[in-house]
Amino acid sequence: MKYGWSEVKHMNEREAILAHHRKAIEFVKNISKNQWRTRIEEGKWTVAEVIGHLPAWDEFVLKKRIPLLFFHVPLPKGPEAGKLNEASAKLAREQSQRETTAQFVDIRTQLYEAIRNIPLHRWQESLTIGSSTLTLADYLQGLKEHDEHHFSQIKALYERE
Repeated sequence: MKYGWSEVKHMNEREAILAHHRKAIEFVKNISKNQWRTRIEEGKWTVAEVIGHLPAWDEFVLKKRIPLLFFHVPLPKGPEAGKLNEASAKLAREQSQRETTAQFVDIRTQLYEAIRNIPLHRWQESLTIGSSTLTLADYLQGLKEHDEHHFSQIKALYERE
């Protein structure tokens, strides 16, 4: 099959996003038990709470945004971040590392599959979220950057030990 330049570009964007999600799953699965309940910084969340808030956002994207992506309707506004994050962090404090990790892996795997199944020609279509207009590639890149921010906080914790 022959691809034009734009298809190759979108394929590279998709592959970068998918690679990130595969690495994210492995990263979370390999967090040590010793660090799981450690604060990433003084006065900040623990590693468990950081990881615990990610599935709630993944589930929102998976169930409330991806199904509507190509109906050319404004996408629903996200949930109130403070409430969602606090509820997710509370759950992570109550769950075992195994439970929180399994929840992350399950939802992230579903999100990975949903993204993998989005046709390449859709990656540069405009999406509207509130008053913002962006492409699917830009939107998914923003989610990737959110993960990377938190993973870098956790990696910094490893370096301090």
